[in-house]
Amino acid sequence: MPKMGESIAEATILKWLKNEGDAIDIDETVLEIATDKVDSEVPSSIAGILSKKLFNEGDVVPVGKAVALITTGGTATAEPVASNGQIQEIRQAPKPEAILSPANSVVATPEPVVQKSSGDSGRFYSPLVLNIARSENIGMPELESINGTGKEGRVTKKDILQYMETRATEPVQTGIASQKQISDQPAKTYSADIPVYPGDEIVEMDRMRKLIADHMVMSKHVSPHVTSFVEADVTNIVKWRERVKSVFEKRDGEKITFTPIFIEAVVKAIKDFPGVNVSLSGTSIIKHKNINIGMAAALPSGNLIVPVIKNADTKSLLGLTKEVNDLANRARNNALKPDEIQGGTFTITNVGSFGNLMGTPIISQPQVAILAVGSIKKKPVVLETEYGDIIAIRHMMFLSLSYDHRIVDGMLGGSFLRKIADYMEGFDDKREY
Repeated sequence: MPKMGESIAEATILKWLKNEGDAIDIDETVLEIATDKVDSEVPSSIAGILSKKLFNEGDVVPVGKAVALITTGGTATAEPVASNGQIQEIRQAPKPEAILSPANSVVATPEPVVQKSSGDSGRFYSPLVLNIARSENIGMPELESINGTGKEGRVTKKDILQYMETRATEPVQTGIASQKQISDQPAKTYSADIPVYPGDEIVEMDRMRKLIADHMVMSKHVSPHVTSFVEADVTNIVKWRERVKSVFEKRDGEKITFTPIFIEAVVKAIKDFPGVNVSLSGTSIIKHKNINIGMAAALPSGNLIVPVIKNADTKSLLGLTKEVNDLANRARNNALKPDEIQGGTFTITNVGSFGNLMGTPIISQPQVAILAVGSIKKKPVVLETEYGDIIAIRHMMFLSLSYDHRIVDGMLGGSFLRKIADYMEGFDDKREY
């Protein structure tokens, strides 16, 4: 099981693309896996025959653990799992049965498939989580109450360890629930009985849509959302991009869009107002040193994914352009790595790409703010000049900022939003790249 990011310790096998006995080429995809962040494909690092699957579809497998045995020609030797977590290469005698026979195989017997247990709610628990619960005298009713951040609300090792940190200090509440208890409850989607008429089609949500739905409900449940709006004159940006885009592409091989320019303005504003580059944990404010900008991207399936530009404040406009284009292209091709959609501290969503003037986006937890940029429209605007007021045609755009009112007040949220607009309006249309 490949390594997919510092915070990801396991993944679920969604689908085997090869059967036992099938030939496999180097870099050929063998199976599809899923974390609570993203779906991925796992290629083989060698060519050979798939001799045995060590796990079934639906099994949860720790990172670094072999998921299949592949036989090649040569002497009977076993090599350890590669450091990059790719499928283990096992060299055996030509007979495939040698790899499966305990009597003549040098391959260690694989550990049993992870056995999953469930509570009354039907939620599955891994053996590791159950062992921790037993050692800490956590009964099933209490385990059921822990908020799970894994696939389909599953409790991960991190979830139960975080729960143990607060378990001893927080009194058990009865009657009116505390804020911590409320925010720890799993997100649930409620709907009334909907009549189905002849000709109606019923389509089950796919896995990603279910995760998005749960995350959005949870965010609105946890954070009191407030949205502020400003209108920005982005004429200088539009004119500059029109002037340099062909040169930019010829020189650097990259198409420059408005997104990296907007990200540059946001990064500058965050440096002026670092209070929006934070997260809230209980009553503790976590001030993030790094500025990691998430950029919401629509997928062909209609779902949404948010790749993250890490340390955006250290990148030039060209560097931002290259990373924006790369992440956007790989997002559309379902080729993002789980680590590339984690760690965001602030998010931008472009509702203008769909022709919308403005939007009221939902915060991506555990961030405390998200910016929506609307479509750019030509409008008559009153300009103040040294010769008096004039009316001119300008390129105008609405910006909207949704923020968590628990930690971001109106003055901070409004000032930060205005500062973003100021940087956009003050863009130097004579600048080099």
